Amino acid sequence: MAFATRSFVRAASSSAAAAAATAAAKKLVIKHVTVIGGGLMGAGIAQVAAASGHTVVLVDQSDEILKKSTKGIEESLKRVTKKKFADKPEAGAEFIEKTLKNLTTNTDAAAVVHSTDLVIEAIVENMEVKNELFKTLDKFAPDHTIFASNTSSLQITNLANSTTRQDRFGGLHFFNPVPMMKLVEVIKTPMTSQKTFESLMDFSKAVGKSPVSCKDTPGFIVNRLLVPYMMEAVRLFERGDASKEDIDVAMKLGAGYPMGPFELLDYVGLDTSKYIIDGWHSLEPNNPLFAPSPLLNKLVAEKKLGKKTGEGFYKYK
Repeated sequence: MAFATRSFVRAASSSAAAAAATAAAKKLVIKHVTVIGGGLMGAGIAQVAAASGHTVVLVDQSDEILKKSTKGIEESLKRVTKKKFADKPEAGAEFIEKTLKNLTTNTDAAAVVHSTDLVIEAIVENMEVKNELFKTLDKFAPDHTIFASNTSSLQITNLANSTTRQDRFGGLHFFNPVPMMKLVEVIKTPMTSQKTFESLMDFSKAVGKSPVSCKDTPGFIVNRLLVPYMMEAVRLFERGDASKEDIDVAMKLGAGYPMGPFELLDYVGLDTSKYIIDGWHSLEPNNPLFAPSPLLNKLVAEKKLGKKTGEGFYKYK
């Protein structure tokens, strides 16, 4: 009898352990999302998450910024509904209303992460500032909460190391403009758990995007190929091998690209491009793909940053 009892206890313990292991391995279904940063990227991410039925809190430093973000989201939703509900204006109005009901704003990130499933950071592209944010939020977010960064150039592993949840940390790199661009790069660090990775992939699909997976390599997939391509175009121009106008025409007509590399550099922002290449150069100083450009440095020093300042490689009225 004692043996039978011990066997039963062992069996029960094994069953409990198996159940616990199964629960631990189960993917998190993301329902509540907190987006930190009310700029173009953060507002865009908040919009697509709210439009797909998620409960979303958009966080930034001031109510003034958040009012501007909300207004931008409303305008963007109107543009979406004109295409999506061209013949059904009532359905379009209902879609906008439902989306905005799913979205709230707040200026206190620590106060709102206590009930969230996913935190997506989309603030300034600065490692120290991001690390400080994640370090703080790590103290207030529940154990199950996944942290993700929308960074386009910084190492996800370094950001994860500022927290105690390295296994629940990954990258979610959306593209601008978020409501229109279908791609999301899902970044898995060496510490990211399979459960976290799968949850991030599922979330990306749930918001209507096509996710691709990449390890934590500089620039991930798109920027790792795109930024050296743009920098090589600048070097081609610096050497006097071809004019920037001819290089742009050649890539548009010869490769079928919608913009040439100089047009794209001006659109992205020369300061942003310089920041990315400088960061990669510091990581791999001997990699010729990441070599700085004297011309790019000169234009940035002169505050000629592209379309946003009215002049970069080209002039804009």
